[in-house]
Amino acid sequence: MTDILSHAQIWAALDALGERYGLTPSGLARKAGLDPTTFNRSKRETPEGRQRWPSTESIAKVLQATGASLDEFMALVSANSAATRRHTRPLIGLAQAGEGGFFDDAGFAVGAGWDEIDVLADADEHSYALEISGDSMAPLYRDGDIVIVSPAAPIRRGDRVVVKTIAGEIMAKELKRQTARLIELRSINPAFADRVIPREEVSWMARILWASQ
Repeated sequence: MTDILSHAQIWAALDALGERYGLTPSGLARKAGLDPTTFNRSKRETPEGRQRWPSTESIAKVLQATGASLDEFMALVSANSAATRRHTRPLIGLAQAGEGGFFDDAGFAVGAGWDEIDVLADADEHSYALEISGDSMAPLYRDGDIVIVSPAAPIRRGDRVVVKTIAGEIMAKELKRQTARLIELRSINPAFADRVIPREEVSWMARILWASQ
């Protein structure tokens, strides 16, 4: 199982590339022909705490402007990956998670019976890991994939989420829409129907932060 590239690793690699060529984040952006604030640390998250990623185009412009190769940039990404502190998070199977005793009323991990998994340090302190079962999220997530979930992360339309109902059903879907009365969920796999669930029937909903596949 390998980890996808994290938000922290990519930004750290851009910072390291700038330092290698004697450039600040704003200097690196200017040299690449971008707005000077493009790489500012204040731009790396929204006011709501959502991560902002540098675009492929902006990275390509940086490489062209500095003369750095893609291999050089990826080496910096790898170096930051190796240096990134890892820690453990609770892990449980998605099917088992539907049973009682593993979550509190807000969807935070509690109780015994959890395994553990190493995750990257930029996963928040309330996050935990779920092992996908079934194919309702295929081809995005397949049976056996691990998703890192946080009940503390803000959720918006289009986010991938894990939802648990009062009846104990637990599912991984995409948030289509939510109102004061209803939560509408989209199935990634077209073979599975979308769901509309009254809010009073939802125990909790948590955002999928990233996946290890």
